[in-house]
Amino acid sequence: MSKLLLIIKREFIAKVRNKSFIVMTFLSPLLFVGIGVFVGYLSTMKAELKTIAIHDETGQFVNEFKSDEEYKYVNVSQVDLKVLKDSIVNESYEGLLIIPKVEDNTQLQKKIQFVSNESPSVSFIEDLEDIIAKKITSENFQKAGLDTLAIKNAKATVAINLEKASGEEALKGLNEIKIIIGGAFGYLIMMFIVLYGNMVMRSVIEEKTSRIIEVIISSVKPFQLMMGKIIGTSLAGILQFLIWALLGLTAMFVVSSMLGVHMGASGGAQVQAMQAAQNASGSQIQMYVKELWNLPIATLLISFIFYFIGGYFLYSSFYASIGAAVDNETDSQQFLLPIIMPLILGVYIGFFTVINDPHGTIATVFSMIPLTSPIVMMMRIPFGVPLWQIIVSMVLLFVTFLGVVWFAAKIYRVGILMYGKKPTWKELIRWLKY
Repeated sequence: MSKLLLIIKREFIAKVRNKSFIVMTFLSPLLFVGIGVFVGYLSTMKAELKTIAIHDETGQFVNEFKSDEEYKYVNVSQVDLKVLKDSIVNESYEGLLIIPKVEDNTQLQKKIQFVSNESPSVSFIEDLEDIIAKKITSENFQKAGLDTLAIKNAKATVAINLEKASGEEALKGLNEIKIIIGGAFGYLIMMFIVLYGNMVMRSVIEEKTSRIIEVIISSVKPFQLMMGKIIGTSLAGILQFLIWALLGLTAMFVVSSMLGVHMGASGGAQVQAMQAAQNASGSQIQMYVKELWNLPIATLLISFIFYFIGGYFLYSSFYASIGAAVDNETDSQQFLLPIIMPLILGVYIGFFTVINDPHGTIATVFSMIPLTSPIVMMMRIPFGVPLWQIIVSMVLLFVTFLGVVWFAAKIYRVGILMYGKKPTWKELIRWLKY
């Protein structure tokens, strides 16, 4: 145990003293803030005004097109079409809408053209089609002797009110908020696994190629060395995350102070928020706040810690065995894809299945499978998951971790002393039998 602690200490100190670790620890929050500010700045920038020429031979549609901040519509119905098309080639106009004169609207629906140098966006064409279709529909109603105003007034708009079985009012869009919260926790776990799992692999490759590993294993067992690297690197990662969280909270406090927004620093902030929601139940924002406070926050945080540790240890065992099996990072690429695929699958299952059916068979099964459970289960928890499912999922995760460590240790034990040959999957399986 003392040797394992020494290895953990060595790995931890080596990581936190690394210049890139120090720089990224303090620079990453600034980069995220900078990206956020930059994206916000881009969203405020106005798009370049595009001029659309309209050649309407019928004279019935040209006034239906209203200019806005993005598009300016110009009536050029009196100009020759050949001249207009030359203007498009010379980029005088962004596009040319041609509405020919035909006998009836039935033929017109298939004769309209839009000419441009570059393919226009689908949404823009759909807007043009919608404007013309409404005008044609209105004319068809008039020709049929129908009262268009009466038809418009007869149209119904249905808004379904949601209510829980307990009698409380439910909110629309709450599932989307829940999946975003669960997805954020799942994404953090995935990012941590990929980022620090690669650090474990690089550390093994560096020591193997420099032949330091041969000296180290003369004093410690390969299993102790592998576990020491995994735990030491994870502690460095947790420290980095804590620093990021501290800097993030500090930034939130500074921003809220500058903007004059008081963000409940007192212990009674939760109670005050719920009281505000109860006193003004008509406010949608306050109702959303109340619903968010009703989420299983304690279960989310505790589960995040367990899945954070279990998921990292499970995948880092794979990364460590891969690092021991290869001589450089280039050779490791063929083995990394099968490791990354379950993580990607977990994200897809979470966003495309959990949001629609959080308690369905697919979501439940993948929240139990250890390779995907850290992500999928974290996305399910905001929707309310029975405690027994969480416990079973965690037990399976850590049991699988122990089994993977046992197999990974076999590959690690053989691979760290293998040089000069690019391993194959067949050889890795053969090493498991040694």
